[in-house]
Amino acid sequence: MDTWSFVALSGLLSLIVRWTVSLSSYSGAGKPPMFGDYEAQRHWQEVTFNLPIHKWYFNSTDNNLLYWGLDYPPLTAYHSLLCAYVAHLVNPDWVALKSSHGYESQAHKLFMRATVLAADLIVYIPAVFMYAFYFCEGSSKKKASFALSVLLFPGLILIDHGHFQYNCVSLGFALWGIFFIALQWDILGSFAFCFALNYKQMELYHSLPFFCYLLGKCLRKGLKGKGLILLIKIAVSVIMSFALCWLPFLLDTQQSLQVLRRLFPVDRGLFEDKVANTWCSLSVLIKMKTLLLPQTQVQLSFAATLLAALPSCTKLIFQPTISGFRLSLVNCSFAFFLFSFQVHEKSILLAALPVCLLIPEVPFMATWCLLVSTFSMLPLLLKDGLLLPYIVTSLAFLLVSITLLAVSGLTSVDDLKLTPLAHFIRKCAAWVKVESLAKSLFMLSVVSMAVLSVMSATLNPPSNLPDLFPVAVSLFSYLHFLAFFIYFSAVHLLESPNKEDQKKVS
Repeated sequence: MDTWSFVALSGLLSLIVRWTVSLSSYSGAGKPPMFGDYEAQRHWQEVTFNLPIHKWYFNSTDNNLLYWGLDYPPLTAYHSLLCAYVAHLVNPDWVALKSSHGYESQAHKLFMRATVLAADLIVYIPAVFMYAFYFCEGSSKKKASFALSVLLFPGLILIDHGHFQYNCVSLGFALWGIFFIALQWDILGSFAFCFALNYKQMELYHSLPFFCYLLGKCLRKGLKGKGLILLIKIAVSVIMSFALCWLPFLLDTQQSLQVLRRLFPVDRGLFEDKVANTWCSLSVLIKMKTLLLPQTQVQLSFAATLLAALPSCTKLIFQPTISGFRLSLVNCSFAFFLFSFQVHEKSILLAALPVCLLIPEVPFMATWCLLVSTFSMLPLLLKDGLLLPYIVTSLAFLLVSITLLAVSGLTSVDDLKLTPLAHFIRKCAAWVKVESLAKSLFMLSVVSMAVLSVMSATLNPPSNLPDLFPVAVSLFSYLHFLAFFIYFSAVHLLESPNKEDQKKVS
């Protein structure tokens, strides 16, 4: 099979998988009165279509904010409005004010699923292929294999095309930003990332690496010459992109403040559901939500997140390389997921995106991390009736990783990017065989995930421990994420500056 046929087949296969998953159930199907994220997205179309823009984020008789009130940035609202216009053309009942609450039909499900697929095709999938063919080293077939593995990452497919969300838009914009930055097109990269941030505020997970890399690049060029000019250009691009997105809300201070209050609520608590982060895991022993005041929780989580991200960000400022940029994206995303305020289980997708980009460099660890990322959302997937799609997509991703990327054989110290530690390992732990240990831990992890998945899906927990299985999944995933965070941080901090990267930055 020639290269372009393989590329076409890869793209077609990823689309088939997405559409097949979309035929399954979705969040909150047939579960009044609130239903789920599917209804939230439909309701935002209803609100943006029927109400003037200055009422989108305010509570009123026509817009009850307690019923899936709009709490994402303006670009999400504009996207909802665009979808609403199409929906109204097809069937006005889908976006009728109030009377459409909880609307469910096969035709409407087909429409909503098609909007996600369209967003994937327009924003995310092209970014994956462009990144793969520009920055994945090796043959064209290897580039296509990398693209296929990213496109088959089960976590994003299950949440967007199963549970129902539009993460592919914000993650797609972020990936375009990473792509442009890697090409040294910094202004375009700034615009793309600002669009990502203005689509979902959770893109703050990626904000520090973008800021630190561009700041480091400006410092390296010198703030009295080219560096200052670049800094001014980047600042102007950020101001312009935010002004473009927020213009209707900037005309009135109360409008701007209300949008910000909706984007960053502090009354929802430190975490929701059983998420695999530090605060939820600690709550098994220490009830952080009741022990600390809400304001203290915000301050503690902010300080912990900043402290966790600091080493990677500091190195990126002083050594702004593309490789370091990618690693810093992973580390800062994990820092936010593990320690920040109001984390959702789906937020792990923000860490998963940059991990996907590391598949060519550390395929074994990246594949392992992506499998655990999907597994960590198991309680949510079971709630949505997505057990079968979860099993099939996870196995498909693992199969592609083993057959096309040969990840199982890439476990040496060099393959794991731990060469700087090789002398230490030989001296202090000569008995440790890194390759065998890595494979054994991976197999133990995969088998444990399989067992926990079966138990969660088939067994009823004891009456006095109703959350036994979600908590077990959460704690298991948390320990993995903490280990991955330490590993990727070590890889970044121990990394020697790449001469080619240094030359590009200069």
